[in-house]
Amino acid sequence: MSLLKKDTSFDQCIKCTVCTVYCPVAKANPEYPGPKQCGPDGERLRIKSPEFYDEILKLCTNCKRCETACPSGVKIGDMIAVARDEHAKMPLNIKTIRDFVLSHTDLMGTVATPFAPIVNTITSIKPVKKIMHKTIGVHDHKSLPKYSHGTFRRWYKQNCTSQALYPQQVHYFHGCFVNYNHPQLGKDFVKVMNAMSIGVQLLDKEKCCGVPLIANGFFDKAKKNAKLNVRNFEAAIEKYNSSIVSTSSTCSFTLREEYPHVLKVDNANVADKIEYVTRFLLKQFMNGNTPKMKPINKKIVYHTPCHLERTGGNLYTIELLKMIPGLEVVVLDSQCCGLAGTYGFKTENYDTSIAIGESLFKTIRQSNADFAITDCETCKWQIEENTQLETIHPISLLAMAIQ
Repeated sequence: MSLLKKDTSFDQCIKCTVCTVYCPVAKANPEYPGPKQCGPDGERLRIKSPEFYDEILKLCTNCKRCETACPSGVKIGDMIAVARDEHAKMPLNIKTIRDFVLSHTDLMGTVATPFAPIVNTITSIKPVKKIMHKTIGVHDHKSLPKYSHGTFRRWYKQNCTSQALYPQQVHYFHGCFVNYNHPQLGKDFVKVMNAMSIGVQLLDKEKCCGVPLIANGFFDKAKKNAKLNVRNFEAAIEKYNSSIVSTSSTCSFTLREEYPHVLKVDNANVADKIEYVTRFLLKQFMNGNTPKMKPINKKIVYHTPCHLERTGGNLYTIELLKMIPGLEVVVLDSQCCGLAGTYGFKTENYDTSIAIGESLFKTIRQSNADFAITDCETCKWQIEENTQLETIHPISLLAMAIQ
């Protein structure tokens, strides 16, 4: 289907309502009528007239669980996101400023990382959190993500000068979280790859994948980022013919799926080369390229992120975890954590966010596990904040096991 054609996949909807049954927001917030009404049913009306657009669509978290459940393959979440792009009004107000700050991760990371200790301290002070709650609408029970004092790209340039010597290469799309908030995950990724004789290259340039921009209505900026990323993917593949590997389940999903379907940016030349890291690694392991690992005698609980389940990628992560010696792996029932990127930080969404995740939090608190494991950075924040259990990425666990 041409990227310029109107999406008419709503015609495949059989009105079974399984999407609404599976929707975490519809369960937790009675004001949200559910994805069937907001997606396929609403799209038929919106095609007739934009007057049928309803601001209630902003209650959608973009978790894609409706799409995972749909027996007809209707891209319900994409439909809602595109409708917001085409019809939602964004008057300049204080919440728009909040949404700008939460979604422009490259800009905020660039500004904050040089002053990370000061920024982290100020944003964690209770009176400051109260002020943000009352003014810009960031809930005072939420802790904003901490910034690293120095970026991953800076560490890479100083410490990874010999990566080209390895016989196999990958390009690493590190994303905003690794670059500005958690460089250690990027360091763990390099360690794991190097242990398998794989060198790690960075793209000449990369921007935020765009998902927080999409979620907060800044579609023009998301499209600019997407076009820049695709150009750099094409250049990297032409030079190395390598895979583009991401350690973020949401980034990899967005780069492959959301660019053509939501942003109308053609990634056909690169999509097949973009991989989430556990899929890439499991293929390497099964082809005999397995690093030496020492036993990790720990119990872990694994939480599947919604976007990873949407692609079926959670199966690769689970199988990879089972290959770590000595590890007791407990796979939790599939459910949304409720944070959904920037959604749960907002005052108007906080109660819904916590209600969505409460069952998951309770299960994790009662698990007696040593770690929670998840592939998604925002799931990590939500689980740690509401269970007090250290939550790490599968790659960090692998790095612990590598001798």
